[in-house]
Amino acid sequence: MKRSVFYISEGTGITAESLGRSLLTQFEGITFQQNILPFVDTPEKAADAVQRIDHAAEKDGCRPLVFSTLIRRDLREIITRTKGVIYDFFETFTSPLEAEFGIAASRQPGRSHSLHNYNAYVARIGALHYALSNDDGMPASNYAMADVIVIGVSRSGKTPTCLYLALQHGIHAANYPLTEEDLATTRLPAQLKPYRDKLIGLTIRPERLQQIRNGRRPDSRYADVKQCASEIAAAQEMFHREKIRFLDSTFASVEEIATSILHELGLKRRV
Repeated sequence: MKRSVFYISEGTGITAESLGRSLLTQFEGITFQQNILPFVDTPEKAADAVQRIDHAAEKDGCRPLVFSTLIRRDLREIITRTKGVIYDFFETFTSPLEAEFGIAASRQPGRSHSLHNYNAYVARIGALHYALSNDDGMPASNYAMADVIVIGVSRSGKTPTCLYLALQHGIHAANYPLTEEDLATTRLPAQLKPYRDKLIGLTIRPERLQQIRNGRRPDSRYADVKQCASEIAAAQEMFHREKIRFLDSTFASVEEIATSILHELGLKRRV
């Protein structure tokens, strides 16, 4: 089964896409053709969106799914003319909230992904710069400013986790790759010892690590499954010996890893 899906918004479309995708993951056996329609902020753009949705309906022979966070009533009215089935996130929840609060919503598009909260924006950009300048144990690493230092073997998921923590939560996240020299002693590297309370480890199954490394350096010692298993075993021995909390990234998404880190270390989001 195949269904076309449209995420439509006056802004970036991030909210509509995130909520829509979360709902669709619950339905197996269906192939979804995803289409993002951001910045639909004029009647002309809304009419063009209707044409695209209707074209998909005729091509597929069934109604496309339309997840909408449109706020302007005139744009929403245009979209209702489409042949798709519409799931209007804002209208579903805004009207009940207005009734609960006894006040009208501002109904201003783009507030959740704009510079409306300047301090939060600054926090995210500052955290991103920190993550980039403290990636992979770079010599200029400033661990004193870190909220968390993620450690683990190469390609275990450290960098994407740190970048996600920075962009989504404004967390200052550094990462340190455990080298063969570090793992030979199974002792915590000297530069990390003063920051023991900020450390959290990542581990991963050897077969999965081999797949990831093989994509980077095919048929190399670096990607050999025995080498992967040896490094992981030594890293886990270090975590246990040094009493470092660690998480398994094998089947976890970056969102799950980041949330687990926040929970384990009791970190508060800045955004």
